[in-house]
Amino acid sequence: MPKIRDGRPSDAASIAAIYNESIAARDSTMQTTPVVPERVAARIRGLGPREALLVMAASTGVLGYGMLKQYSDRDGYRYTAETSVYLRRARTGEGLGSKIQEALIRRARSADYHHLVAKLWADNERSRALHRKFGYELVGIQQEVGYVEGEWRDIAILQKVLGEGSAGE
Repeated sequence: MPKIRDGRPSDAASIAAIYNESIAARDSTMQTTPVVPERVAARIRGLGPREALLVMAASTGVLGYGMLKQYSDRDGYRYTAETSVYLRRARTGEGLGSKIQEALIRRARSADYHHLVAKLWADNERSRALHRKFGYELVGIQQEVGYVEGEWRDIAILQKVLGEGSAGE
């Protein structure tokens, strides 16, 4: 049974491999060059006290991961975080992304965040559906904000305002 836990620098190669699958697919990230495990390990070591990289680990290895990162270093945004979820491409459609998203939302609440943001490729309907399932709402579309493989890409901005018990309540 897969288990969600905090990512460790020793997970960096698996996390990089998962992210590189999405980079190669050109359907969910503006990153166009592969990431190396050292960069991922540095990101894990550099997480702030209210940030997290959660991995879904099974006996076969890391199946996916999710990020909870501070939205901005400006003080007024201290209660806002951005979330993202990535899975091994062969493991999509199994509900693993939902489990990671649930864990990210729990972690956000415990870290005293009030507002969550997700930025997705506007035509990535699977990711939009996942976020809607957890109460994220579409705020708007940034048109032609990214340029990948000779095409302008639109980004959907989704938000979730956390309920009772979160900051500002």
